[in-house]
Amino acid sequence: MKPGIHPAYGPVVFRDTASGFAFLTRSTLTGGKEIEWEDGRTYPVVDVEISSASHPFYTGTARVMDTAGRVERFERRYGAR
Repeated sequence: MKPGIHPAYGPVVFRDTASGFAFLTRSTLTGGKEIEWEDGRTYPVVDVEISSASHPFYTGTARVMDTAGRVERFERRYGAR
């Protein structure tokens, strides 16, 4: 790899704003804020709107769509043409 053209790759905390869940990982993203982590060190923090802690698929709150009922309702409303 060419030196000097790639962004810095380091530890970053991603924080889910919906659930308050946070995890430490490595990334090239940097946030404008910093947070003190459990190990006592300070890391940049990136706020995300949704993560596995708040996504309906992972939390088990996902709804199953009733596609058959929707098709029948559409045909009743607009008629099968």
